[in-house]
Amino acid sequence: MRQTIRDALWLWGHEAGSHDGQYGLPGSSRITPVEAAHYMGIPNVIMVRYGSRTAPPDRQAAVPFRSLREVVWSVVGAGGTTGSAEIDQVLRLPACLPAMTGVMMDDFFHPEQNGECGVLPVAQLRELRARLAVAGGRRARAAGKPLDLWVVLYAHQLELPVREHLALCDVVTFWTWKACDLAHLERNVAAWEALVPRSRRVLGCYMWDYGQSRPLPLAQMQRQCELGLQWLRQGRVHGLIFLASCICDLELETTEWTRDWIARVADEPLADQGRATEPCRAG
Repeated sequence: MRQTIRDALWLWGHEAGSHDGQYGLPGSSRITPVEAAHYMGIPNVIMVRYGSRTAPPDRQAAVPFRSLREVVWSVVGAGGTTGSAEIDQVLRLPACLPAMTGVMMDDFFHPEQNGECGVLPVAQLRELRARLAVAGGRRARAAGKPLDLWVVLYAHQLELPVREHLALCDVVTFWTWKACDLAHLERNVAAWEALVPRSRRVLGCYMWDYGQSRPLPLAQMQRQCELGLQWLRQGRVHGLIFLASCICDLELETTEWTRDWIARVADEPLADQGRATEPCRAG
């Protein structure tokens, strides 16, 4: 079946209300990640633990996500927090969530300390990859693929010594934390491409200026969507992520514009990019 643009769209998911009272956001959110995905017309969700609001995932928590095309679940949550018990629990999810195709490491990199700039050192990443090879659900096994390992990389982290870590990741997502830095998006995306030429690249698009705790100007939302769509069609990126589910019911100008934009473009066919549309398994 030929892919559409919608197939390459993802929603960054947090529990309802996760960002309430933070980042200068107005009002309180009640929308769940799955509700937000359906509202926005996005078939794929990356579910990320956010502080104490998110309980460890279990079979019942996974049920609503069965309505989605693909699901990725965090093993490293917001703020770079993780633990062996959390990883164990997430890797049990594919047994009850066939649509789960990967795991996410959020806020993974940090300024180098004692020779390490990742939440998990390279040796532990290799161990995690080995576990992903046997943890995939029915869909992953049917496709002959292990779960993908996803990671977050910010524009301000491009100069960190991250190559060895990134070489073990199948999908590298790229984010611009402060909206003012979107002026350099083309240059930074070129540097990201050069850093991870073999990985699947997915562009992160904030719908609020979290880095400066204020609304994202609509012109900047439009620009990142239009550039992202151009790069998606060219095969330079393999998907777009919109952040976050827990602001999708606040009636922000940017979220409503994005919803309308998705409705306009999402059912257009995605040009055949050959092997570029498939994530490369890291070594």
